[in-house]
Amino acid sequence: MINEPKIVEITEIIDETPTIKTFKFNWDMETLGKPNPGEFLMVWNFKNEKPMSIAQINDDELAITVKNIGEFTSQLHDLNIGDQIGVRGSYGNGFDNSFKGKKILAIGGGVGMAPINAIASDLIRKGNEINVVAAAVTKDELLYCDSLEKLGVNIHNCTDDGSLGFKGFATDCTSELLKSSTFDYAFVCGPEIMMKGIYDILEEAEIPGQYSLERYMKCALGICGQCCVDEEGWRICVEGPVFENDKISQITEFGKYRRDASGVRY
Repeated sequence: MINEPKIVEITEIIDETPTIKTFKFNWDMETLGKPNPGEFLMVWNFKNEKPMSIAQINDDELAITVKNIGEFTSQLHDLNIGDQIGVRGSYGNGFDNSFKGKKILAIGGGVGMAPINAIASDLIRKGNEINVVAAAVTKDELLYCDSLEKLGVNIHNCTDDGSLGFKGFATDCTSELLKSSTFDYAFVCGPEIMMKGIYDILEEAEIPGQYSLERYMKCALGICGQCCVDEEGWRICVEGPVFENDKISQITEFGKYRRDASGVRY
């Protein structure tokens, strides 16, 4: 882990969807440390800094997958191969990637498929059977389905408009899948209202899991307290972003509200 930005050069840019790009850059695993799936990086564009989930962990490179949703991400999307960014981390409590020989269900909504790609890619190589529910509004926004399928992952596409795969939400697709299958464990990342629905479904099915939360972060070091959650006060950047189901049940704001930079609920 590094606590000051390391300047890295972008080696590859992939246009994943009309609104999402993946940026790859070299990473010296021996010197800088090898991240675990579910951990995040603080990315600096030499003006501002934002947390980004790690989407790919390869032998000598990392990748982040970025949706263009505002000024910061728009500036990233304007970058080209050879341009530089600052990166520090990795940070946080990641997914448990110690499973072997298990039947795993992973559920990703939208750009939440980025950390799901990292954990699914890791666990399939360790001899687990991996099923991924990949959800998006429409087929053009689905992420990582082809590359995961090539690794041997069972993909269950799910689109709100029915343009590809199951027509409906990730919750509906998961409920339908559980009518004929059961799983040893689950990993979930996406819009929080989706994750809350998935949590309720998995709890009823008695399937334990881990959930990756997103909150407003400034320091990523657990100092500023900006990303603390009610009632436990856990810091998403340290105790999270990944929480097991028994802990997620203690976060009273889960699926209900969050706080902006000034601490106001919304």
